Amino acid sequence: MKLGPKAAAAALVLSASLALTACGGGNAGAGANAGGTTVTALTLGTLRDLTSWDPAQAHVGHALQPYQAAYDSLLLREPDGKLSPMLATDWKYNDARTKLTLDLRTDVTFSDGAKFDAEAAKANLDHFKKANGPQMAQLSTVSDVAVVDADTIDINLSAPEPALEFFLSQAAGLMGSPKALGTDAIKTEPVGSGPYVMDKAASVKDSQTVFNAREGYWNKDLQKYKKLTLKILLDPTARTNALVSGQIDATLLDPKNGKQAEGAKMKLEANQVDWAGLLLLDRDGAKNPALANVKVRQAINYAFDRKTILDQVMLGQGTPTSQPFGKDSGAWSEELENYYSYDPEKARQLLKESGFEGKVSIDVPTLPGAETLISVLKQQLADVGITLNPGAAITNTFTADVAAQKYSAMYFNLFQGEPTVAIDQIVSTKALYNPFKTTTPELEAKIQAVRAAGDAAGEEAKEVNKYVVEQAWFAPLFRVNQMYYHNDKVNVVPQAQQAVPSIYNYSPAK
Repeated sequence: MKLGPKAAAAALVLSASLALTACGGGNAGAGANAGGTTVTALTLGTLRDLTSWDPAQAHVGHALQPYQAAYDSLLLREPDGKLSPMLATDWKYNDARTKLTLDLRTDVTFSDGAKFDAEAAKANLDHFKKANGPQMAQLSTVSDVAVVDADTIDINLSAPEPALEFFLSQAAGLMGSPKALGTDAIKTEPVGSGPYVMDKAASVKDSQTVFNAREGYWNKDLQKYKKLTLKILLDPTARTNALVSGQIDATLLDPKNGKQAEGAKMKLEANQVDWAGLLLLDRDGAKNPALANVKVRQAINYAFDRKTILDQVMLGQGTPTSQPFGKDSGAWSEELENYYSYDPEKARQLLKESGFEGKVSIDVPTLPGAETLISVLKQQLADVGITLNPGAAITNTFTADVAAQKYSAMYFNLFQGEPTVAIDQIVSTKALYNPFKTTTPELEAKIQAVRAAGDAAGEEAKEVNKYVVEQAWFAPLFRVNQMYYHNDKVNVVPQAQQAVPSIYNYSPAK
């Protein structure tokens, strides 16, 4: 189908940035000094400020990058996704995969002078488990952390967790000074062992965060700039103008604004990281009884003309899909790619069979920048008799709001990772994006099969994917082409399964 005139016109002025997380000019590029740190500055356009610099409150995706400036992680995730040593120099599981032993560096201090050692690592992991952060599920299988000696810890698990090593390169692995953990001060000023320290005097809440290279940092290869500025620019048009005018060196844009950036000779790094669509969260009908009916959820899926939405709203920058697991996840299945074809008649029939015909009304928050796309979804759902009510914009507290069951449904973008990572994000009862803790014995058995299979969980993971697609837990629309642009003063290496690169992936252009 074609979009209606109003929706098509709106698509032409789309200002969506569908991914989620005193002005310093971008001036990357130059040689390195004798210490290995370049004498230049890097300025990045970011989507939002952080609500807390406590490492236990760290998130993933866009929100992980700022933490990497101030905090090292136990493991380092390379641009291709491979895990390498960082604060942990070596790690090994026991045969049952219920204990992970980590050997730690002995030459690292935090920016407040505290020493990094096994006690510090344990303090961080313990703090992460109890701090109720947005990614606390990453350590949900950790029963305890034991100090073996000054530079060795054992992470003991209640059950095997195939994604644990990945998590230790993400939020759960960030290490802050044990003297600062749990204090009010660390919420506004990070205290880590990372390559940069915050210049609090130059930083302005919701405007910019400025970092200076930390003297004596242990890994000069990861510290490529004298100064790093994260300029917070929520509006994609503002980010585009800042990039084109030279105020910033790199940023994430959307298809419409990408055209302007390309016209100004900016360089594009593109990859498909997220899937975008509706999260039908209240599948037990606690707040919205209609969503407990699988036929209603299936009708929602059949109502969307994914290809037309992608072409006319996203300018073709993505791939239509009906499944929330990505191609690189190991759980992706060809037969699920177009499982829900555009079929408004079938949607109407399913609504009639459900007993909710004419009674389905869904409230969703508005994702900033996605107003046009949400209006298109509202139009197409209305065509089959479903009312979509866009509400107030999602704010920086959205993870807490999701966990508190504030939303029965929402439009969002979500990262597509390895099977257990994705399961722990959107499917399991400990997942942030399963706030109503929906599950069934059948699904639990499938999830346990994935965990038992570990790295070889391809077929088992496909069964989980098939289950949530058939039961219409979500209404995926497409995998989004994340469009990251930069000027010619900086080299940027894309990061596997991330819309924005890790902080270590930038370097001055030669």
